[in-house]
Amino acid sequence: MVSTLNRPAETPQVPPRARILAAARKLFYEHGIRAVGVEAIAEAAATNKMTLYRHFGSKDELVAAYLTELAKEGDDLWEKLAREYPGDANAQLEGWLRYVEEILTDGGERGCALTNAAVELREIVHPARQIIDDYKTRKRNRLVGLFRDAGYADPNQLADEVFLLFEGARISIQCCSNGPSLRVVQMLRSLLAEHAPKPR
Repeated sequence: MVSTLNRPAETPQVPPRARILAAARKLFYEHGIRAVGVEAIAEAAATNKMTLYRHFGSKDELVAAYLTELAKEGDDLWEKLAREYPGDANAQLEGWLRYVEEILTDGGERGCALTNAAVELREIVHPARQIIDDYKTRKRNRLVGLFRDAGYADPNQLADEVFLLFEGARISIQCCSNGPSLRVVQMLRSLLAEHAPKPR
């Protein structure tokens, strides 16, 4: 059973749905989706199960909302990079590499929450599975687009290699915090240099 002794301070001014989603997000990420029950979420959100089920018809629906929120934040990162460096694929890639370095050196990093959820939710028909699949596909396609715009010869293969390096690093950091994941940015830069477009 998950303890909620360290739950966030109650903030009644925040609508119940937002409090429930915030509590679920924290508990799911720290303890895992299967380990956290609706009672613990309701308590951490300073509400009750009846209110939770009024906003989310089931735990599965709450999980789907949690992952949808995370996926939107992931999409927002790419949109932010596009706004900050309009039309400059190389600058956007550099911005993404800085983001990668930041999250991999964060002491509280427990890997990608969407990947962690995919490992736990083995049922193919679970409503959250499509959310995860769609997001990871969009992420890979973003990389393909950036590499194509930056002039790399085989953007699909490079995107796959970069994608697997980053995803693997986020998994390995959970079991080997001082291991190869801390060198992944250097590895990514070496990979990009190896595939760099030839000067015209």
